[in-house]
Amino acid sequence: MADYPVVCFDESPYQLISETRTPIPAAPGQPARVDHEYRREGTCNLFMLVEPLQGWRHVDVTERRTAADFAAQMQALVDVHYPTATLITVVLDQLNTHTLAALYDVFPPAEARRLVNKLHLRHTPKHGSWLNMAEVEFAVIHGQCLDRRIGDIATAKREIAAWETARNATKTTINWQFTLEKARKKLHRLYPSQS
Repeated sequence: MADYPVVCFDESPYQLISETRTPIPAAPGQPARVDHEYRREGTCNLFMLVEPLQGWRHVDVTERRTAADFAAQMQALVDVHYPTATLITVVLDQLNTHTLAALYDVFPPAEARRLVNKLHLRHTPKHGSWLNMAEVEFAVIHGQCLDRRIGDIATAKREIAAWETARNATKTTINWQFTLEKARKKLHRLYPSQS
């Protein structure tokens, strides 16, 4: 992988839902039948890492999303996913836990400093998290993998791992079509006027 990768990071809650009645599978001439009733089983959190130009992504399913969980994701990004990278640019939104200070709150100072020296955080504008390409990947995973009822974290982890493996095997990249010209029109308040 590259010495200076650009990785998009985002997180999303996922509602765990189980069936109250066993669905009836499809048969010739009959569609599958699923009862509208369901049981809420709690939530889990999905942490998404995407390197859009390389066609690589990783999804981690956790029980919660705290500053400590964010710090653990950044440590895994540096030590597991990009151990030889000199500097990793991370594109992420402005959630209050998405700060380098979280690393100092969780790790000893020497370890936090080591991680901070390898990370370059680039936050999307306020109310502009849609500029993060990890959002695109969340739309894909919800349409291809999470479009049905999943009742527990273990099943969610298995299903997401299978999706991730298949998607990474094809090295599916993101065709980002938001150009600088479109950005200047859409985000005119953030760009200086060019007369």
